[in-house]
Amino acid sequence: MSVVAPTTRSAELMARASGLFPGGVSSPVRAFRSVGGTPRVIDRALGARAWDVDGNELIDYVGSWGPMILGHAHPAVVEAVTEAARRGTSYGAPNPHEIELGALITGAMPSIERLRFVSSGTEAAMSAIRLARAATKRDAIVKMAGGYHGHADALLVEPGSGAIGMPASAGVTAGAARDTLVAPFNDLDVVERLLATAPVAAVIVEPVAANMGVVPPADGYLAGLRELTARHGTLLIFDEVITGFRVARGGAQERYGIAPDLTVLGKIIGGGLPVGAYGGRADLMALVAPDGPVYQAGTLSGNPLTMAAGAATLRELDASAYERLETAGASLEDALNDAAHAAGAVVRTSRVGSLLTAFLEEGRYPAFFHAMLDAGIMLPPSQHEAWFVSTAHTNDDLATTANAARAAFAAPPVPAEDR
Repeated sequence: MSVVAPTTRSAELMARASGLFPGGVSSPVRAFRSVGGTPRVIDRALGARAWDVDGNELIDYVGSWGPMILGHAHPAVVEAVTEAARRGTSYGAPNPHEIELGALITGAMPSIERLRFVSSGTEAAMSAIRLARAATKRDAIVKMAGGYHGHADALLVEPGSGAIGMPASAGVTAGAARDTLVAPFNDLDVVERLLATAPVAAVIVEPVAANMGVVPPADGYLAGLRELTARHGTLLIFDEVITGFRVARGGAQERYGIAPDLTVLGKIIGGGLPVGAYGGRADLMALVAPDGPVYQAGTLSGNPLTMAAGAATLRELDASAYERLETAGASLEDALNDAAHAAGAVVRTSRVGSLLTAFLEEGRYPAFFHAMLDAGIMLPPSQHEAWFVSTAHTNDDLATTANAARAAFAAPPVPAEDR
C-alpha cells in the first residue's frame, strides 16, 4: 500500500469539478472543507480498500457512508446487479426483487408489517412524517438536536433545546420549521415537557445518533421515548437509515428491544445503490396511496437493480457476519484507545457494533485525518461522522490502522486559518 504518494490526478479532476458542481462535489462533506486539503477522487474499490485515480491504495472506513457492510464489490452483490441489469435497468412497474427484499426486511424487523420503497433516506423520512401527521391529525413533530434526517425542509432545523427549531439552511422558511420542536438527545425531561404542552404527531429519532459522531442512547432513553409517545398518542419513528441492518440484523430496535410505530431505512438495504424505505404498523401504512389518502410516489422506487443488490446483501448478513462485525468493531476501538494512550493524546472513542467515532480535542481532527490519509487510511472528512467497519476488514487491516493512528494522534493541530 502506497504512503504519501502523489495526488496530481485527483487535484486536476477536482479543479475541473469545481467548474461543474458547487464546491466541486455532489454532497457537501466530500469537499474536505472541515479538514482542508484536496479530496481524493476514487477510481475503484474492492473489499475493504479503495484506490484513487493516482493509484494510491487506501483502507476504507467510509464505506460509502455505511452501505458497504460486506465491503466493496462483493461477488454476490455484483452478480445480482449484473443479472438484474441484463433484464433491464428500470421498469416503472412491480418486479420480483422488490417483493423479495420487502420480505427480507419485514422478516428481520417485526415492527415493520408493511413498507414502501423510495429512492433516498431524505425521501423516506419526509414521507414518514407526512404519514404520521395524517394518522394523528396533528402538525407538530419533535426531533433531537444533532439528529439528521435528510434535507427536507421540516427536518432541516437548528437545535433549540426544547424550543421551536430555526431554519438551518437558506431557503427553509420559518413556516416550514415552525412545527418542528427540538430536544437534546438523551434528555427525556425535555421530550416529556414538549409532549405535555403541544399536540405532537411524531417523535423522530436516530436510536443511535450517528450524525454528530456515534452517540449511544442512555440507559432507558429509548424505552422512555416509547412510553412517553404511547401515553400522549404520539407516534415514535426510528430513523434507522444508518443503524438498520448495521448494529444488528433487526437494527437498533432489535439491539435495544424497542418497537417503534414507524421505521425509516436506507443505506444497507440498497447494497450500495440509492434507496430508502419507510414502514411500520399495517394500520398506519394502509393510509398510504393508493390504499389511503397520504400521497407519495416515485418513478424509480423499487428499482430492480437496487432491490437485487439489497436482497443479495441481506442474504449474506447471517449471525456469523454480525459476530465478525462486532469483534472487528471492538478490536478497532481497543486499538485506537491503545494508540491514543501511547501517543499521549486525549481521545474518546464511542462505538455501537461496527459504528464508531474517535473524538479528538478541538482542532486536532484535521491533522489526524490527513496523517491517516497519508498513511493509507481513508476516514470520514469530518470529526462528527461515523466510521464504518465491514466484514471485509481483516485483522491485518485493523493492525495497520492502529499503527497509523499511533503516529497520527501525535500530529500537531492545524491552525484554524489553514483548515
